[in-house]
Amino acid sequence: MEIATLAEEVQSGKRRALARAITLVESTRPEHRRAANALLETLTGNGREAIRIGLSGTPGVGKSTFIESFGLMLIAQGLRVAVLAVDPSSARTGGSILGDKTRMEQLSRAPEAFIRPSPSQTHLGGVARRTREAVALCEAAGFDVVLIETVGVGQSETVVADLSDVFLLLLAPAGGDELQGVKRGIMEVADIIVVNKADGDLKATANRTCADYAGALRLLRRRPHDPEGFPKAMTCSALERHGIEQVWQEIETLVTWRRENGHWAERRAAQAQHWFMEEIRQNLLARLSQRGAREVIDRLGAQVAEGETTASTAAAEAIARLWPEIRASKPLESLDGGADSP
Repeated sequence: MEIATLAEEVQSGKRRALARAITLVESTRPEHRRAANALLETLTGNGREAIRIGLSGTPGVGKSTFIESFGLMLIAQGLRVAVLAVDPSSARTGGSILGDKTRMEQLSRAPEAFIRPSPSQTHLGGVARRTREAVALCEAAGFDVVLIETVGVGQSETVVADLSDVFLLLLAPAGGDELQGVKRGIMEVADIIVVNKADGDLKATANRTCADYAGALRLLRRRPHDPEGFPKAMTCSALERHGIEQVWQEIETLVTWRRENGHWAERRAAQAQHWFMEEIRQNLLARLSQRGAREVIDRLGAQVAEGETTASTAAAEAIARLWPEIRASKPLESLDGGADSP
């Protein structure tokens, strides 16, 4: 399909065209990368802007259940919702189950919703490498809210904060105490901590856990881009759909304040610059995986393995040897395919 036609269909809100566009930007084939870049350039500056909500939490905390309840609530308010769910990839085979959509049976049937599972592949931080481009495509398709669900593995999942306007951290009852709450990492980048499963026998435990984290958050230094009272902790039951609307109200309060005080645009500009630098890093790594560079790296790596030199010394020598080749190599767009690039 012609790029102009695909861009037009994405902007008209056609779900199949959006799915095809996301598949295109996720591809690592050189010709697909060139087409994806052209598509994104065509869609840039369309003026459409969604609220990007990052969502993380440990496996079993109820992320999929929360997203379904939250998404259905937003649809009932007349909003269109896109969900980008990142699934962990196997360290052995590289494959992913991509089963998050099956847990959102009601939301997946709603015509106002779009759910797209993607493999994390080798990308760290809980998101896929091309999640940011997928978010931009969902915005171009006219969705009002884009939910970005991370893999959900622990404290290091802070990359999603550089993709979202508001970052929610879901916790289970009895998942920690005040000391856990002041740990650096994912806790200090969360905007709202939501203790899920506040129902049945766990309701009292959830309330205590929420109180622990609320106390811990008061010990953290207030961030300049937050209004009074944020970050905050609250409870909800995604299963019984209690507290979901309150979470949305707090998100709206935070978004409105940041927009009125100039932090919204400032945050998005900083995120765009962050991902620009990330693209430079990834493309340099792709160039290092070319055949000639790989031979130098393999030879020096063998010397490190044999104990003939240290890793830092070998790395410095590799960069010194390869830098002229890196500067003289092919254009970036033809190298995104990595080791298999010609």
